Amino acid sequence: MPRHPSRDLLVDVLLVAVAAVWGASFMAAKSLALETGVASAVALRFLVAAVALGVICAARKERMPRGRGLAVAVLLGFSQAAIIGLETWGVHLTSATNAGLLISLALILTPVLESLVARSWLPRSYFVAAVAAVVGVALLVSDGGLRMPTAGDALVIAAAIVRALHVTASAKLTRDRRDSTLAVVLVQLIVCAATASLVAGAELPAAVARLDGSGWANVFFLGLMCSVFAFVVQLWAVRRTSATRASILMGTEPVWALLVGLLLAGESVGAVGLLGAALIVAASYAGQAIERRHRQRTLEPPIAVLNGDGDGVQA
Repeated sequence: MPRHPSRDLLVDVLLVAVAAVWGASFMAAKSLALETGVASAVALRFLVAAVALGVICAARKERMPRGRGLAVAVLLGFSQAAIIGLETWGVHLTSATNAGLLISLALILTPVLESLVARSWLPRSYFVAAVAAVVGVALLVSDGGLRMPTAGDALVIAAAIVRALHVTASAKLTRDRRDSTLAVVLVQLIVCAATASLVAGAELPAAVARLDGSGWANVFFLGLMCSVFAFVVQLWAVRRTSATRASILMGTEPVWALLVGLLLAGESVGAVGLLGAALIVAASYAGQAIERRHRQRTLEPPIAVLNGDGDGVQA
């Protein structure tokens, strides 16, 4: 199957853009959660996202998934809700910088899951990089001394595990299907909105009443850019490349999170924490390079690309 450099470049650029808005999302989510509470913050984000994408799907007359496609979309909706719920709860209890860096552990975990699915184990050098990433996490959360991760750190690590499962499942379950990308993401957003609204319960109306201008700005940023734009691009891209390639490109997220946290949020990281942050990013990218070479040698078949407009988004 011939490669399409222009389409591959578009995929790469859009995935890096996703990483940038997600890197900025931690500060926005932390601020919103402080104002409304965690469950209400997640619910408002997904309610705005679901309404916005619902209008787009109605205007485009997108066909909603049915049967197995609907079941897959619902399943991915629950896993996406778990990721954002854990991330938002975690960043509420730790710094936005820590959260943005710790979520990058998904870079190490995703190739392991993909190799298990493909039934081909990764080389030993990959696990050296994985251990280095874990050491980086220990340094980042140590705050200059040996200690266990905070509850917030642990929640973000859990979110990284669920994200790796979600990205791998998205690639495995949606590739070569003709369900509309927009419609599949809409189902996910509806599931996320409904789940978070149920958890928020009676607190949600009160949270809406408390929102000021900056709060609404955070809601719309998280809902439109970090949810509608990011989820559509993520699923659209992962259907055209490997889950691992998508992860490495979105793996620039911790760099953006670190920059936003330090420059805009006024957060600080000590020398030991900066060493840990550098180790996490370096180990993640080293692991990705090792995995990519391994896949090119042994795993990667030609990727079939859907023709036509079956996915509802033109490249």
